[in-house]
Amino acid sequence: MIALLAALLAGLGTALLLGSPTVILRPRIATVLAAHRSPLVVRTQLASGGAAFLVGAAVCLTLFGSIPAAICGGAFAAPLPVAVHRQRERDRLEVARDSWPRMIDELRVLTSSAGRSIAQAFIELGTSAPTELRAGFEAARREWLLTADLSRMLEVLRRELADPTCDAICETVLVAAEFGATDLDQRLLALAEDRRVDTRNRREARARQAGVRFARRFVLLVPFGMAIAGLTMGSGRAAYRTPMGQVAVLVALIVTAGCWMWAGSMLRLPDERRVFSR
Repeated sequence: MIALLAALLAGLGTALLLGSPTVILRPRIATVLAAHRSPLVVRTQLASGGAAFLVGAAVCLTLFGSIPAAICGGAFAAPLPVAVHRQRERDRLEVARDSWPRMIDELRVLTSSAGRSIAQAFIELGTSAPTELRAGFEAARREWLLTADLSRMLEVLRRELADPTCDAICETVLVAAEFGATDLDQRLLALAEDRRVDTRNRREARARQAGVRFARRFVLLVPFGMAIAGLTMGSGRAAYRTPMGQVAVLVALIVTAGCWMWAGSMLRLPDERRVFSR
């Protein structure tokens, strides 16, 4: 039974390490992260995951003195480097998303006061966009130079960025270009204000979650602290090596990992759906 649980945990850790991020990530973030899965990045993640597995296994083997507990600890530790890398990418994309209100205002100024065409305004907008978004604007610029087709240019931009705000912007300016709408400035102004409200609400939510996130990380250390304290009390080390002690260790590690993942899912902010995606 213990060997079966250890094998299942090892398989889960391997699946989390090697699995495609499009399965567990939100569509917009997964699209951007998939671009970074070069062979070098994959090899680096494999190496870091393997090192984390060895460290986790060594710590659990030292604490509990059994192979099943070591495998369980290694399986829990193996996906952590990849998870940290993905979380950093998510944070970078969140920062990029916060710049959309400014970019909409700049687009509005370029298409009205500066007298730029819509295509030229998007090209100039790409030069001041956040680093995470510039590749999408560059692809749209190349499409415009090749075809001079605004619709195809905006379609490339939407596909590359895969962002609901970008979808709304492209749909707004495309309708204005095709039907000759004269209120593009007011529509972009309203869209920018809507994005500011959304950004402000998300920042407030993240600020309120800061204490909960710290507590989540702190609580993760409590079981290991209790385990170390148990080793120093009487025959605690010998108790960990009994069959019942090994079962208790495995159950504790499984519950800790499950609670960690459950708490992470509860802290995830709802993502905006792409209502204009094609």
